[in-house]
Amino acid sequence: MAATPATLGDWLERAQKLYAKHKVALGQVATTAHDEALYLLLRTLDLPLDSKPAVLRRKLSADEQARVAGVFRRRTEEHVPAAYLTREAFLGEHRFYVDERVIIPRSYFLELLPEQIPQWLPANRPMKRAVDVCTGSGCLAILLAHQFPEAKVDAIELSPDAAAVARFNIATHRLAKRVKLHHSDVFDAVPPVKYDLILSNPPYVPTRELRGLPQEFKQEPAMALDGGKDGLDIIRKLLRQSRERLQPHGIVVIEVGGLRAAMDRAFPELDLHWLHTEDGEDCVCLIQAARLKGWKG
Repeated sequence: MAATPATLGDWLERAQKLYAKHKVALGQVATTAHDEALYLLLRTLDLPLDSKPAVLRRKLSADEQARVAGVFRRRTEEHVPAAYLTREAFLGEHRFYVDERVIIPRSYFLELLPEQIPQWLPANRPMKRAVDVCTGSGCLAILLAHQFPEAKVDAIELSPDAAAVARFNIATHRLAKRVKLHHSDVFDAVPPVKYDLILSNPPYVPTRELRGLPQEFKQEPAMALDGGKDGLDIIRKLLRQSRERLQPHGIVVIEVGGLRAAMDRAFPELDLHWLHTEDGEDCVCLIQAARLKGWKG
């Protein structure tokens, strides 16, 4: 490597080379090494995330050099996810506390909640009850509460460790009066309520595929990723229990990653509707209550 970088821009250039050298996996915080490295630099140096390009000319003190070097050593050599280093993650404008107890928030629901999903609900009926199943950090329950300000939102989580993080985030967003956290395996321990919207980004990685995940993703809780032999264990339970949990006009919306084909094979009677996303992944399915009610699965 060249001499010690002098400026933030020098460090940004070096960091990208380190990312390539150590085959750093992306996708938990940003999709490019440039964007993630810049984010880590700004956070490590306590600089605004919306800093102007001129910030790249800023010279670093010896102490700042040491802090930055330590962060990039952990990120590139130890493969610690960036969000665990900064203890935060964002969905749109909303910031969430995260640590190793929870999966790092990333979801197509950020894109789908504002416009596409409401189109499937009655236009003349306000959202009264919504639920986020497998809430993890609580991020999607909080998005639901922000999107539907008149609704009561339930957040369901089986892991006590993850629930503690969710509780903190709900309180930080000042939503404790509207978002209720339940410790439950799907709906097992949740009082019988009829929902307008059941939403979930559940564990869906087939167990055999966990071993092949990049190191960064292996540092996330296995419980938040492992969907059983075919990835559908939690999804099957969620769909079965949702039959009695929906209003007649209600919908279930589930994000399933790479399982679209497997879902279509497993649940042909449900006539899954796949919502379109900007990147073309289209991995979020929607099921209406009437279709689910008659399902014999």
